[in-house]
Amino acid sequence: MTKAEIAQEIAKTTGIDKATVVEVIEQFMNVVKGSLASGENVYLRGFGSFIIKQRAEKTARNISKKTSLIIPAHNIPAFKPADCFKEEVAKL
Repeated sequence: MTKAEIAQEIAKTTGIDKATVVEVIEQFMNVVKGSLASGENVYLRGFGSFIIKQRAEKTARNISKKTSLIIPAHNIPAFKPADCFKEEVAKL
């Protein structure tokens, strides 16, 4: 399902015009990205959490060139679904 399809479904079920729904979705994504970029996790009860995971420094190897390089420690965004979310998906 794409963002446009999500917006259309929300517009159909709520009666709000699609352009407004798209703008709300865009702003939601901007708020989540901004919060994660500033180091703050986002918790949505009953849905899940957008969290920041720390990856440790590691050594990568290029076998064909017989070289290695160090990948520095870094943060990545992740989504952790709520238990009720996982249970509902597991029923399918």
